[in-house]
Amino acid sequence: MPELPEVETSRRGIEPHLRNKTITDVIIRQHKLRWPIPKNLPALATGQKVRQICRRAKYIYLKLDNGCIIIHLGMSGSLRICTKHTTVEKHDHIDICVSNGKILRLRDPRKFGCVLWTADDINEHKLFKSLGPEPLDETFDATYLRNKAGKRSCSIKSFIMNSHMVVGVGNIYASESLFKAGINPKRRAGSVSLARFEKLVSAIKNTLIESIEQGGTTLKDFTAEDGQPGYFAQKLLVYGRKDEPCTVCGSPIKKLNQQARSTFYCSRCQK
Repeated sequence: MPELPEVETSRRGIEPHLRNKTITDVIIRQHKLRWPIPKNLPALATGQKVRQICRRAKYIYLKLDNGCIIIHLGMSGSLRICTKHTTVEKHDHIDICVSNGKILRLRDPRKFGCVLWTADDINEHKLFKSLGPEPLDETFDATYLRNKAGKRSCSIKSFIMNSHMVVGVGNIYASESLFKAGINPKRRAGSVSLARFEKLVSAIKNTLIESIEQGGTTLKDFTAEDGQPGYFAQKLLVYGRKDEPCTVCGSPIKKLNQQARSTFYCSRCQK
């Protein structure tokens, strides 16, 4: 599943081709994604200028004068920039055509993504209004997390993956951040001290920033004809490295399942 750095990389990849361009057409080939694409989306969006391309959590939204087009990539979705000469493939479900001749195309084999519309305040949309702060915002700090943790008995990993607490800390980056902070993923969220939350917040921010920057330097061209997602090869310290030596102490990395998600950690370095 695309996580926050991949979504931010996608936003940055498509922005130069869409910003301040007028939408000339919206072509919907498959209405039935996670939620139905509004049938009147072409009428609402055509003729409107794309003022901004923004990200909130794992959502990308195109800000127009009369509303916003909300896009989520789901489990398998990807965005790329095409032209009218680019071959339409089986899972290419929607095209947003703009005045420079470019097309924003959503490919989603599993159809778990979404393309929605709102004319209201984006922050009041039902998908947005209950979301926690962005992990790279100044409002996301150790005091905030410590207060939210309270006496919670859930694991610290589940806690930081809860989008009501903070958005965009997906499974991979949760494992990586907890390793960098030296916190065992099974530890109760309510038992983590403010000092340890300081380390964790720093680790989350650094992990995401590094991943976004890596995406910026190794990003595939979003206009490439192969149509592959423009995501990047991740340099991971623990995730997916079961039984491999810890990069710090050499102990074998362990794997466990938490809420049907794979967790990777070092039992010696993480307490």
